This record gives sequence, structure tokens and C-alpha cells, in this order.
Amino acid sequence: MPQNVPAREAFDRLVAGNRRYMQNVRSVDSMLSHSRRDLDPQRPFAIVLGCSDSRAPAEVVFDQGLGDLFVIRVAGNIVAPSQVGSVEFAAERFGTRLVIVMGHSSCGAIDAALEAVERDEGRSRNLMSIVDRVRSSIESLVATDLADDPVRLRKEAVRANVRASVSHLRHSSEVIERLIVSDGLLVVGAELDLATGEVGFFDGVPE
Repeated sequence: MPQNVPAREAFDRLVAGNRRYMQNVRSVDSMLSHSRRDLDPQRPFAIVLGCSDSRAPAEVVFDQGLGDLFVIRVAGNIVAPSQVGSVEFAAERFGTRLVIVMGHSSCGAIDAALEAVERDEGRSRNLMSIVDRVRSSIESLVATDLADDPVRLRKEAVRANVRASVSHLRHSSEVIERLIVSDGLLVVGAELDLATGEVGFFDGVPE
């Protein structure tokens, strides 16, 4: 198994890349990478499980180039068996030692899940397979005083959903658990603020 960039170094690269993104600056390396299409084998230094929202592309948000990130995108950044398997694949095949689960502000999947908690509406079975996974992580919030503050409720729901996905990855896979214990794999939760472009890290941040 190839050994890639250590988790802490990978994390620092993402933080620096996000800082460039917020400043509307792009690195020369990321721009030049698009002229290199013979990246065989690939060696992504981080895995990003993010939302499919068109405003939250990980490569852009972290100012990274072709071959730098192994990106898994699904509405609501949920963790289902296919997402777990994708993380396992990249971590084992490429030696990638950092996994970021990235939610974002104004997430439609979060809104749909909150609506489902408040009122049961007819939706397709396929859509409900996503909504139900998000719903399970945020349902308890609706029973608190957050229900009186929709803005705070939405923000806390985004973070609760990210934490649930992080926990699922850490504890539902023997492969990932082994790599965490023996090979320094980190699974970190994050939230992208669409208004500012800043990614805040809040779960499992390396010291």
C-alpha cells in the first residue's frame, strides 16, 4: 500500500488552499495541474466527502488541482454503504490519510429533512433515502428551543449532520477503524460558509 501525505500535512494544505479561495487567489500548481492528464497512478492527499450542491465543489473551495483530492459528493453529505466503500477504497489503494466530511450553509437536504420532521409530505422513495439519513441526525434538535430560532436551528442541523457522518465513517468500517488506530488516518468534520467561502473545521481537528 502506498504511503501518502501525513494527515496533519494534508490538513494544513487544505487550510492554506481555502485561505487562497477566500482571497480569490489561485495557486500556480493548481492551475498548471489541468495541463497534466497522465496522473497514473493517482495519489490524492485527501478524501473529501461533500454535498452535491453546485456551490460547494471541493477542488475549488480548497484550491487544489487535478489529482490532489479524492472527492465523493452526495446530497446532504450523507454516509451510506457506497460512500463508506469509496472512502475505504481511496484510503487503502492510495494511502490517503485525511478524510474531510464537509457540509455547508443553506443546504437543501437539511431543509428537506427539517420539513420532513415538521410535516410528512409525499416524496419519492429515492429522495427519502437521503432525507431519512439526515433526519435521524437532526430530529432531536427540533424538540429543543432551537425550534424558535430557524437560523440557529438550520446551522446546528448542518453541524449535527456532519458529526453523524463523521461518526458513521469512524465506527462502521473495520477498514477505517484499523487505519485510524494503526496508520494515522484522520476523519474531520467541516462546514463551508457559502457567503464567505470559509471552511470551518469543528470535529476531529488535528492538534
